[in-house]
Amino acid sequence: MGVTGGIREMPQVTEVPDATDSEALATLHRVFGYDAFRGEQQEIIEHVVAGGDALVLMPTGGGKSLCYQIPALVRPGTGVVISPLIALMQDQVDALRALGVRAGFMNSTQDFDERRTVEAEYLAGELDLLYLAPERLRLDSTRDLLARGKISVFAIDEAHCVSQWGHDFRPDYLALSLLGERWPDVPRIALTATATRATHEEITQRLNLPTARHFVASFDRPNIQYRIVPKADPKKQLLAFLREEHAGDAGIVYCLSRNSVERTAEFLTANGIDAVPYHAGLEAATRAAHQSRFLREDGLVVVATIAFGMGIDKPDVRFVAHLDLPKSIEGYYQETGRAGRDGLPSTAWMAYGLNDVIQQRKLIQSGEGDEAFRRRAASHLDAMLALCETAQCRRGQLLAYFGQDPDTKGCGNCDTCLTPPETWDGTVAAQKALSTVVRLQRERGQKFGATQIIDILLGKRTGKVIQFDHDQLSVFGIGQDLTETEWRGVVRQLLAQGLLAVEGEYGTLVLTEASGSVLRREREVPLRKEPKKPAASRSRSTGASAGAGKTKAAAAELPDTLLPAFEALRAWRAEQAREQGVPAYVIFHDATLREIVTRWPGSVRELGTVGGVGEKKLATYGEGVLEVLASLDGGAPAPAGDAPDADWPEPADEPEPDDWI
Repeated sequence: MGVTGGIREMPQVTEVPDATDSEALATLHRVFGYDAFRGEQQEIIEHVVAGGDALVLMPTGGGKSLCYQIPALVRPGTGVVISPLIALMQDQVDALRALGVRAGFMNSTQDFDERRTVEAEYLAGELDLLYLAPERLRLDSTRDLLARGKISVFAIDEAHCVSQWGHDFRPDYLALSLLGERWPDVPRIALTATATRATHEEITQRLNLPTARHFVASFDRPNIQYRIVPKADPKKQLLAFLREEHAGDAGIVYCLSRNSVERTAEFLTANGIDAVPYHAGLEAATRAAHQSRFLREDGLVVVATIAFGMGIDKPDVRFVAHLDLPKSIEGYYQETGRAGRDGLPSTAWMAYGLNDVIQQRKLIQSGEGDEAFRRRAASHLDAMLALCETAQCRRGQLLAYFGQDPDTKGCGNCDTCLTPPETWDGTVAAQKALSTVVRLQRERGQKFGATQIIDILLGKRTGKVIQFDHDQLSVFGIGQDLTETEWRGVVRQLLAQGLLAVEGEYGTLVLTEASGSVLRREREVPLRKEPKKPAASRSRSTGASAGAGKTKAAAAELPDTLLPAFEALRAWRAEQAREQGVPAYVIFHDATLREIVTRWPGSVRELGTVGGVGEKKLATYGEGVLEVLASLDGGAPAPAGDAPDADWPEPADEPEPDDWI
């Protein structure tokens, strides 16, 4: 068996009879309301239905869930889904039940009677899908229960949690290799949205999937615009970003500390943005309430640590913002991927500055773990810094990190493509900064942080400079050709390039092995120019405006004549969701509502041809949707050709719905 790029070439899928193909496609249409699979979904599903193991790497919003849900519905027995998302299991099950799927879950939030009911349903063969937390599989009672029923497929969701080097490591995932040992005839499918080649190999090894077929979809999320701005006053920058580009939109803001989460949520609320905090220090009831509001309400902003977001199925998250530097590209990609699951224009925005670099370096040095762990953490941070400092296409750098070939022409939908940054020869500036560090260490035996270094370069006689006689150094004032902001950019980029390092709990700057080559004039140091102000919003390649103001992205491509109908359906959907106590997207996704108003069906049968309207939803909501459309004054707008100024989009122009459950 050969090896290509560090990943084993797996045997080809066994030929599957046409009847199986038809059954999977019929299930897709009947249950989920779609007429065709996307990308590699069909190939994955056929392979698992035929009894093969699979490892699936597919970006958030790419339709991973269908890859195990349809095999569970087609194969005899119950599909068992291992998921770490206890807080979301109820919502996942509610969404499936709304589709007519017999689903249940077992976790620590249930009382004895609730668990007994689910156990009885499983043993009676009355469940299509059963969700379990990985912790429960360590219990003999759970394994014995599963052995008494018939299992159609094991799905291991968020499989990257098995990686001990990963950003979401869960020790209980290490025990999941037992599934193949105890149930060798049940196919297993492991799925994740985030994995480098090394993590990919680790998942294969730790889950004991030696013969699994590997499916790696593109990691590209073309609807997300990636932007990184210089950090000045981050809360005010965030507020301007929300007001100018995402007023009234739902989104997530990530901060590094609980204190920062609390302060940012309070700041946004005080300035008219509906925002709530979420972090592990809050009471469980408060966290649950805030998560529930985010899932069920339109336009709420959650300010959170990384404790929030994994498995969130909310399709209309229009932005993800970072006020602090993520620790790795894997974490950044996972977090930004929670935006735009419906395929509509969304933004990944981050404010990044010198203190972020210093703080992350300090955390690595002072954190737990052995030297190997610190080296790995530093490697992850280096890759994240390279993404922040690149003058090339950010999307291309992301794809290259995950081992995929980027478009050499650029993506046209990130800040470095829309507003290419200028670069300059920073060799002399680097020499000045490094020389200052040298003078302090060699002449005074002292180490200081970035602020003192920059004050010396600028010739500032601050209290601290005078206290230590640093105005007597030969390097005092040699950097007055640059501004303080520019010097902070120089120091930040020297840290990113490994030409300076951070030492100790106070974040003092020291030289590295590579510093000498710059001081000896053996190495040039190209640097990005610091922009005078954050890049202005630019139009996306999709044609939607990045600075759309209060216009919802979901309605951005609809003509004005259809907006009242779209908003009327959203209001009807919200009422249905409140009555049933489920998130609005469980009723219908925005993309489905857009297609409904675009096609304006006149009968239940016509409504059934809309993407995302399966048999169960058609029976439950069909008449209600038609009543909303019929109640609008004037009925359906006139299609193009009936009037000179008609603005009715042709159905062929509508993008394929991108809101798979």
